[in-house]
Amino acid sequence: VNTRKHPLEIPPPSEKGWPDEDEENFFLLDPDQKRDVLPQPFRMINKLVMQVFESAMEIIERREMLQEAQKRKVQPKKCFPTAEFQVTERANCLAVSGKYVFVGLSVGLAAFNMCDSKDACSWDAAKTEICAIRASVLGNECHVLLAVDEMGLAWLFCFHKGSFLLIKSLNEVKDISQRSTCVEVVLSLGGDYAGILLQGNTKAWLEIYQLPKDSWLTEMEKNSRAAEELACSERRSNCSSEVGPFLLQELHVSAVQAEVKLDAPVLLLTVRPPKPITGTRFEGPLDALKEVDDGSMLGLGYNHLIKDSQWELQEAIFRSTYQEYLEAEGVIKEEIPRYATFHFLLPSQILMGPEMEVQPDIPVGIGVHWDGNHNFCLYLLNHSLKEKVDSDLKPDVVWPCAAPIACSAVSSCSRYLALAGEDATITIWDKHLGYPLSVTAILEERFIRSIHFL
Repeated sequence: VNTRKHPLEIPPPSEKGWPDEDEENFFLLDPDQKRDVLPQPFRMINKLVMQVFESAMEIIERREMLQEAQKRKVQPKKCFPTAEFQVTERANCLAVSGKYVFVGLSVGLAAFNMCDSKDACSWDAAKTEICAIRASVLGNECHVLLAVDEMGLAWLFCFHKGSFLLIKSLNEVKDISQRSTCVEVVLSLGGDYAGILLQGNTKAWLEIYQLPKDSWLTEMEKNSRAAEELACSERRSNCSSEVGPFLLQELHVSAVQAEVKLDAPVLLLTVRPPKPITGTRFEGPLDALKEVDDGSMLGLGYNHLIKDSQWELQEAIFRSTYQEYLEAEGVIKEEIPRYATFHFLLPSQILMGPEMEVQPDIPVGIGVHWDGNHNFCLYLLNHSLKEKVDSDLKPDVVWPCAAPIACSAVSSCSRYLALAGEDATITIWDKHLGYPLSVTAILEERFIRSIHFL
């Protein structure tokens, strides 16, 4: 039996044996776990493992938070096709007009009916690849199409009741060396006018055509009635024939439409790039004022009193001042523009004269700007068809801009005009009133390539 000889006493505090680290938490340690503390090499490994585990948990929590935030966002609606159009060749472009979808193929054209998703008609007589196509409704199930093939030819078609009718190739000539290439086509809403941008070896120009849509509609309707009457008479005389009545009617309609000859479009305007500004041709200020009062070329900068010698002196001073910069970057010689953007414009106060009779849904002018040019030029379309097409047509209205125009857009109502300059500045104009509504500057070192109204 062990007995205690002395009573239990609390030992005096002593600092001997206290650990050098974790002095504050020394009294919080469980006495039973003192022997379980890892030695120094293993404690360092344990600390690194815990840091890796905590970092991994932070990454997991962060990703879970991002997933939750993504789920709370409005998810885009997934749309699936309701119908498919099967084409036999490679599709390059398409245009929608009314209930038809016109597709430009690697060989010819194809038309599809959106109601039953079936092939309505195809055209491959020229065996050419269609690269661009525009379409517009003329009325009475008649549509006008303007297509560009791989060789730069512009083809004008009329589509009526499931049949293509070739009207004319607008830039086809007998001598291939004299042929110009079509790079852009535009149809006005309603099919009253058509415009094509042509490029030659050293020059470019814009041709505006007036389409005789009224005579086309009258001719197509007359021939359609003739085909139906012919089919009815054939059905009466061949009731016992094995050929079905609907097939017989389609054959007669195609045969009659193949013999239809529609009126060719009329060349209305030929717009060429503005000429470079040269020295004055006036002998005095009075001659210049008379020219300005006449209204010709107002706003283009041609009616000035600067002589050729003054232009040469200004250029010499500029070159001598910035010679080192010109040698480092190279001097870009001014070239004639070879590309233009143009729009058909509805009536407005700027494009309407006091005695002009216009319709609200038919264009009365076009707006054109050429690459690298500061001016947006407006041309009226009320020229008489008997007048000779001017080779050097002058704009009726000129809107100068501070910087060269990079791109432009016109709203669907044709009231608002957006001009984007090469200095990344967008100006919205009210075309009816003729003043700017807003000017917006985009970030520096940005170039605006296209602009659209929504």
